[in-house]
Amino acid sequence: MINILSSLVKTVISGFILLILIVLFLSSFSELSFDYSYCAFFFRWLHVLSGVMWIGLLWYFNFVQIPGMPMIPDDQKPAISKVIAPKALFWFRWAALATLLTGLSLAHINGYLNDALTLNIENSQSLMIGIGMWLGIIMAFNVWGIIWPNQKKALGIIQVTAEEKAKSAKTAMCFSRINTLLSIPMLYCMVGAQNLY
Repeated sequence: MINILSSLVKTVISGFILLILIVLFLSSFSELSFDYSYCAFFFRWLHVLSGVMWIGLLWYFNFVQIPGMPMIPDDQKPAISKVIAPKALFWFRWAALATLLTGLSLAHINGYLNDALTLNIENSQSLMIGIGMWLGIIMAFNVWGIIWPNQKKALGIIQVTAEEKAKSAKTAMCFSRINTLLSIPMLYCMVGAQNLY
């Protein structure tokens, strides 16, 4: 067991193997069929899985890394900016894209994509999920269009002047905070649309 847990790749693969065993076990006790409903469920699961990664990292940056940086001695800050932050931002931006794509796919599979994106006020559930979707779309745009380009400058991945580096760090932080702000009503709308109607 220690061998599995000492490697992230082995741990994740083991998690998926355990998942497959659980699905097979459950299917032996029920009439689980891999049909249209299962496809919709599977995309919902992928959407939640990628969303947990995305929002988890967003909240890590805003609740842990950003507030913690002033307390780290200057000689130790490169460990964060050169090693941890780039890796976290890799998973952050790809989880954002995966969350967006699986969410749009799920809405299409379930037939509410148009009603949600047009914020159909005649259907409360579509309106609520639509608000959540638009907040998520704005957040994903912020990640790829504003946060990541500015983080590349702030972290020195792209060489810029010290002044531009500082300005980019502030811009990235502000839009990360905007996404944190938007994540609260976005999650409410996403969960509410599934559970209140």
